[in-house]
Amino acid sequence: MSTVAEETARSATLAATRDPRFPELSAVELPNIDIEVSVLLPPEPVLGLGELAPDRYGVIVREAAGSRQGLLLPGIDAIVDAAMQVAIARQKAGIGPDVPVLLSRFEVLKFKEAHAR
Repeated sequence: MSTVAEETARSATLAATRDPRFPELSAVELPNIDIEVSVLLPPEPVLGLGELAPDRYGVIVREAAGSRQGLLLPGIDAIVDAAMQVAIARQKAGIGPDVPVLLSRFEVLKFKEAHAR
């Protein structure tokens, strides 16, 4: 079993190097990044988009009859509504737009480390 620190480091490395939505973070970029850690509070199932609020809740999209799932944190500036939030979480998980899914929402506690530039 890993510690919270080990899991945080593993997740940060994967986000910086393996997120298919973005190019891999380069060593040159490292001094210019801010690090934010979001601690997820327990998720709760929701019945539809009307129970989501992307500025307050993150979303978990899980295939109804499969094992793929995607998670998206709350408060992402470019996400304007719940439909967009779910669509991006689907894309992140490789779940097609017509595949039945189960939705959950969650809140987060955020901790941020900003580097002086």
